[in-house]
Order: sequence, then structure tokens, then C-alpha cells
Amino acid sequence: MATIVRTEQLTKDFQTGFWRQRPHRGLDALSIEIQSGDVFGLLGPNGAGKSTTLKLINNLIWPTSGRAEVLGRPPGDIRARQKLGFLPENPSFYDHLTAEELLVYFAGLFGYSSADCAARAARMLDLVGLGADRRRPLRQYSKGMVQRVGLAQALINDPELVILDEPMSGLDPIGRREVRDLILGLRDQGRTILFSSHILSDAELLCNRVGIVSKGKLVASGTVSELTSGAAGSGAPGWDIIVSGLSDATAERLRTRVTRATRIADGRYSLELPTEAHPETFIAELAATGASLVSVMPIRTTLEDAFLRALGTAPPAEVRGSKFEVRTATGRRGPGAES
Repeated sequence: MATIVRTEQLTKDFQTGFWRQRPHRGLDALSIEIQSGDVFGLLGPNGAGKSTTLKLINNLIWPTSGRAEVLGRPPGDIRARQKLGFLPENPSFYDHLTAEELLVYFAGLFGYSSADCAARAARMLDLVGLGADRRRPLRQYSKGMVQRVGLAQALINDPELVILDEPMSGLDPIGRREVRDLILGLRDQGRTILFSSHILSDAELLCNRVGIVSKGKLVASGTVSELTSGAAGSGAPGWDIIVSGLSDATAERLRTRVTRATRIADGRYSLELPTEAHPETFIAELAATGASLVSVMPIRTTLEDAFLRALGTAPPAEVRGSKFEVRTATGRRGPGAES
């Protein structure tokens, strides 16, 4: 499988201060590889170095040291840029233009004919849900609508590689859902997508591989399944069983057999069962007491859990993967407070 983006020890220092400038390391020896067809999420808190990485890959700023390759060529190479689409975090456009005029202009920069520019602009605006507003000046657009125009311009040249910096920024829940569907559609077409985000639920739904950065350093990377595999490689850390019609006395008697018993309401409990226990047997015993099963679900490590552990802000747990390892002591706990 072809490597689409590669960085090797990519480092960027910024000068800070007024009278006595001193360097601030915005990115520290980042090395990642993104393969053809990947949806790669670059995750991290604000100021972690995500946007700096994307700007370096796009040749908008230049590295202090290290190197990057985009589609097998140096960043900024015109042959690579012809196959690349980019959405910055806070796009700013000529607000006196309409969305249609703006996209025709961007399409013209790629050398398309006038007819092709108009057709591409119309197709992209329909794709991002702005077809009915194509002739409104951009100054009349909301922040979310401007974000959609930015997505349309990133796709105007049918790019092989799409780079999106915080693509969900400013979108309402419906807009976020539409953008997620759009990204999945691009993935199904075989395009490679690199996007930064701090919205972990979106990343878990969209990405097959992620990298987590903190203070400019890559602290974890791998496939989503590697990062969210169970504690100590044991699969699910346990089972969350919700029952109704359980007496308080029976719940108290069961406390020695469960990791946690949480009273939700009268007669309704969430019972967390250890991994080694057999949920079928336990559920049958609950039924014999007159309780009714509401649900049973495996408790798994989420991308948020892996993210917090990688940043060193989560309780001890242990997650292992072929390319990811963070040492801690316990897996994710079930919902609710312990009673």
C-alpha cells in the first residue's frame, strides 16, 4: 500500500517574546506515516501541535528540522498540490463573493475550463448542502455555512489526499452528521483523509488510524482497535448488566460478586461484572430472584479512555497494541457513581 504522507522527526520552533525572543517548540520530532485509503485522525488538546503539523505538510510554514513527504514529493511541490485539498481551521474568504463565484474562482486556479469550473462549483455546493444558497454573498453566511464552503473548496479538484483542520468546527449536530457522512463517502471512494480534531467521538466513528499529540510530541499512535483494546489484552474489561425489579436486599447480597453495584432507581440497578465471570449464569440467577433483565453490554475501552491515558490524566489502566502501549492498572469503570 502506497505511503501518502510521511513525516520524519518533523520539528518546528516559534520565536516568542518581544524584547528578548526565545524559541518555543510547537512540534517536537513528529514521525508518522499515512497509507493510501486511511482516515487518519490527529488528536490532541488545544495547543498540542495539530494545526502546526497540517501547516507544515501543506508548506504554509517551514520546519526547523526534520522532513515531510506528501504523495511522494516535498511539501509545496506543484504536482502534489494538484492532488491535495485543504480546509484550514478558520477559513476566511472574500465575503463580497457568492459561494458559487468563490468556488468557480478556486476551480480556475487548477486550470479547469469555464464550463468545468461552473459544473464543479455546482456539484460541490450540492454535496455540502448549500445548493439553495449558492448565490448569496458570503457575508450573509453563518459560521457553519462558511465551514461548508471551506469543505467544498477543499474538494473542488477531486483530490487524492484531503486534509481537514477541525472540520466540525462551528457546525450544529445536523451539520456534523452530514460532514461525517461526507468523510465516510470520500473514504469509500478510496481517498486518503487526514484531519485534526479534539472531538473524540467523531474520530472514533471515522478513523481507522489515529495519532495523539501532546505538547508537540506524539504520545500514542495506532489503529483505533489497538488503542481501544481491553485492559491487559483481555478483551472487554467486564460486563454492564442493568436489571429492574431487584430488591435492595438481593443487591446487597450480590455486592461481593460484582465490581460495582449502582442503584439507578427503585428496584433498578446497574451491576458491573468482572471479565472472568460468566454473564449467562449470573443473569439466570438474577431471573430466579424475580428481577428482569433490561440490558447487558460489554464494557470496553473507548478512544476517550485511551486519549486520557496517553495524556497521563486518566486512572491507572493498561492498554496494549502492536503499535501502542500505555501502562496503567485498571480498565474503564461502568457508568454512574458507586453506591
